[in-house]
Amino acid sequence: MGLLDTIKAKLAPAKDKIGDLAQQHGDKIEQGLEKAAKVVDEKTKGKYSSQIHTGTGKAKDAIDRLAEKEGGKGGGTGTPAP
Repeated sequence: MGLLDTIKAKLAPAKDKIGDLAQQHGDKIEQGLEKAAKVVDEKTKGKYSSQIHTGTGKAKDAIDRLAEKEGGKGGGTGTPAP
């Protein structure tokens, strides 16, 4: 077994746990992302608003994908996938 295979095998349980958490607490995670984005945007005085918005959107999409993969029960975060 190669190094990459070993790393993947060790990280698999963590990925499952993250998926469970994303499914259970996706709405809270998204609220936290919004709050953090707002604070960073205020601190940078709007200079990086576009990048912050893009990053926040990608993070939310990733949370949605994790929740869908893990749950598949329609739990998710309440926001439809694009």
